[in-house]
Amino acid sequence: MVPFADPHQFTELAVLGERHGWDGIFTWEALWGTDAWVALGASAMVTSSIRLGTLLTPAARHRPWDLASRVGTVDRLSKGRAVMSVGLGALHDGWLAFEADEGRATRAEKLDECLAVYAGLMQGQPFTFEGRHYSARPTDFMLPPPPEHRPYPPVWVVGAHVPGRSRQPSLERAARWDGVLPTVVGDAGNQGKPPYDLESYAEVLHLVRALREDIGLPWDGYDRIVEADSSGEFVRLEGAPRDWEEVGATWWVESWWSLPADGVGVAELHRRVQAGPPRGD
Repeated sequence: MVPFADPHQFTELAVLGERHGWDGIFTWEALWGTDAWVALGASAMVTSSIRLGTLLTPAARHRPWDLASRVGTVDRLSKGRAVMSVGLGALHDGWLAFEADEGRATRAEKLDECLAVYAGLMQGQPFTFEGRHYSARPTDFMLPPPPEHRPYPPVWVVGAHVPGRSRQPSLERAARWDGVLPTVVGDAGNQGKPPYDLESYAEVLHLVRALREDIGLPWDGYDRIVEADSSGEFVRLEGAPRDWEEVGATWWVESWWSLPADGVGVAELHRRVQAGPPRGD
């Protein structure tokens, strides 16, 4: 997970990461800033195997056809290597300076509708959708080719577990798609944090697995993500990557948000990428 980089630096890191054994490179989305999907598209042109994605996309504030166009383009350029992580998005001044908060419930509705339209468009015409916020009718006007990754580029979803709550709508959403980024909501009830211990992480995965089984979806092939930092500077987790794999994780994503956004930080990013992924026990 690259915390900062201009498009040239990002593509350089993608090439470097592929050369040194990394499985994926991720960026984040801003309302005003470098376009994540343009940077990923540029990286697709200079790499051949590394996965290219976001961590994460606040899909609730996208028009779903715009988002499907961007992700589909990167997927075709990369020959099926695009992946999109989505969530409600963290409210901050970089968002609220341009768009007012519509409320958590509205953002959740828009997220669900956006993903439904995204998947429907990727699977081809005729496609019809009628929702509260978005609608689409069949069209044959200058249609894009289908994505390389069928039926659509994978969608990883933030799954927020609220201990003690009987129904878990956030986990239900994550269970319907292709991967989960587990979080646990604290006492305030409005802020999710990654589960920093193995037991909490395993508990969230157990709940998501049961939800997938209830709707007839397989567990094999479903991605389970851990966002961490082997240096211990950003997120300090117990155990090693192997321990998280043993409780069910399939992706360990190094996130280096503690690095300074300057020349020193860029140099350290290159050093860490060149060192290769933390595969040891």
